[in-house]
Amino acid sequence: MDSILISVLNRTLVAGTPLLLATLGEIITERSGILNLGIEGMMAVGAVAGFIVTLATGSPWLGMASAILAGILISAIHAFVSISLKANQVVSGLALTMLGLGGASLFGRPFIGRPLPVKMAPFRIPILADIPLVGKVLFNQDPFFYLSLILGVLLWVLLSRTRWGIQIRSVGENPAASEAQGLNISTVRYICVLIGGGLAGMAGAHLSLIYSKSWTEGLTGGRGWIVIALTIFALWNPLRAFLGAYLFGCIFVLQYILQPIGIPPNLLGMMPYLATLAVLFAGGLKKGRRYLHAPAMLGEPYTKGER
Repeated sequence: MDSILISVLNRTLVAGTPLLLATLGEIITERSGILNLGIEGMMAVGAVAGFIVTLATGSPWLGMASAILAGILISAIHAFVSISLKANQVVSGLALTMLGLGGASLFGRPFIGRPLPVKMAPFRIPILADIPLVGKVLFNQDPFFYLSLILGVLLWVLLSRTRWGIQIRSVGENPAASEAQGLNISTVRYICVLIGGGLAGMAGAHLSLIYSKSWTEGLTGGRGWIVIALTIFALWNPLRAFLGAYLFGCIFVLQYILQPIGIPPNLLGMMPYLATLAVLFAGGLKKGRRYLHAPAMLGEPYTKGER
């Protein structure tokens, strides 16, 4: 029984890690007032870039770095269109999703079905890993998992306990007042969008290097859209993102646990997305953006000197 529980919990953490990484990136992006619906495309680009570089170099660490860089580069397109050109952020994000998915499919086609030459082995933390049950679940995971935990805590500290975090939140709430205090609104938003893109690319790398250990078309499987819902579910709070990411990770794992008892696979495959709709529906019942603690200027372009 313990072995089954450990297996389920391990799979839940593995499935939840890319969701957590991408959600953290979307939180910091939206906190600055920029809506990014291109997460799916960014994750796909990160996944294929990480896989190709790992395959070519034999180093999953270089693969992770290349995925982060790829996410930053493609997110720069959204930043330029949304911030500098002040275009519609919804349209820009949707276009970025199509661009990312199409580009990943094109460049990844020759690598479909090819195995990785090296795997990123789990990192076992001495002594702590020997704790019954908890040790085997929490302290014998892949490096992406530990990085996601560290990044989540650091982002929470940044946004809630530092001056720069206050500046990010103020840019998303009242950019005119922030500008009056001497802040460069465009610079703050550019930095946040690029950080968000890097985290989305890292999430994609986890899918190809850890979760599936291969590249296939459609690897992201709609997770970018789930991340949008998780950002709302988390109320733009990095600590709440942990709960949402691992909850949805558990839902992904349940597909494989429930399948042997006769539930149709197609119905099980719908579970994560039905849960996503439920989260959005529940959020929609809470009247008013302020009740949800959403940034007041989320999705709204800002022109210098505007009041």
